[in-house]
Amino acid sequence: MTLECVRLAPRWHGSLAEFFRALVAAGDEREFHPHPLTPEEAGRLCRSAGHDLYYILVDGERVLAYGMLRGWDEGYEVPSLGIAVHPGERSRGLARVLMEFLHAAARRRGSTRVRLKVYSHNETALRLYRRLGYVFHAEERGQLVGYLDLGSERPAPPPPDDAGAGADANRG
Repeated sequence: MTLECVRLAPRWHGSLAEFFRALVAAGDEREFHPHPLTPEEAGRLCRSAGHDLYYILVDGERVLAYGMLRGWDEGYEVPSLGIAVHPGERSRGLARVLMEFLHAAARRRGSTRVRLKVYSHNETALRLYRRLGYVFHAEERGQLVGYLDLGSERPAPPPPDDAGAGADANRG
């Protein structure tokens, strides 16, 4: 398997449309509905030239997951993050990979926070979001609204003691 994260472009229209069909067949449009999950919308997203970001995780030509950071085109300072994973690819860590990538992309754009919405009964998603550091304060249209402060993510752990000792020994 070759896993790549790529920004949407016109060449991905058919693959994204097929991904949306898989989501609809699984009934996921009840949980994930930031926009219509149609071939026409797939085409629009693949041609998007605004400030919002749309990415996919792919294996060859197959879309495994889709994610977005949007709201910049409408003038919002804090983008909304959304992801969906192909029904046949869940529980393999792809959601975490895509979210961490989107967090990095938001940081590179200068964002200090991102927001997302999730239904309270979606326990799997809530567990992941909380592990990533999202804090939920409000509810909007039946969904919990969570925010992640991008400036307060945990720093990388220090190197093991033996690696540090070797490095110090070589200095003197």
